[in-house]
Amino acid sequence: MSIAKERLIELFRAAVKASEFSYSPYSHFPVGAAILTADGSVVTGANIENRSYGLTNCAERTAAFKAVSEGKRSFKAVAIAAPKAEYPVGPCGACRQVLTEFAAADVPVIFGSSEENVVVHTLGELYPFDSLHELASDGKS
Repeated sequence: MSIAKERLIELFRAAVKASEFSYSPYSHFPVGAAILTADGSVVTGANIENRSYGLTNCAERTAAFKAVSEGKRSFKAVAIAAPKAEYPVGPCGACRQVLTEFAAADVPVIFGSSEENVVVHTLGELYPFDSLHELASDGKS
């Protein structure tokens, strides 16, 4: 999938803005995410912590669940911003799994701590052996 670098940077800026709404009183590590959906809209989310840490929700899943709850079930690009990080922090395994439910393997994922410190990979590069995508490519889905 081809998304212009400028569009990915715009999406990353939306993720940075979303990180301002993080609820992270325990880790003090705000994260924001922005998802470009098939209809061209952008849905954002932030990480929401809980003192029972297992109940914490990552920014990527917050954005994904918000998008799906609004009827947007096809993702075209994902941006993740962790402004306090020293290096680009990619999505955790749970988020990668959720994103693959609604995005193809060639969907670009941009992540980093600032516009000067980002990387771009495809979802398939981040989650290479996704059985859902393998089934779809084999015509078995």
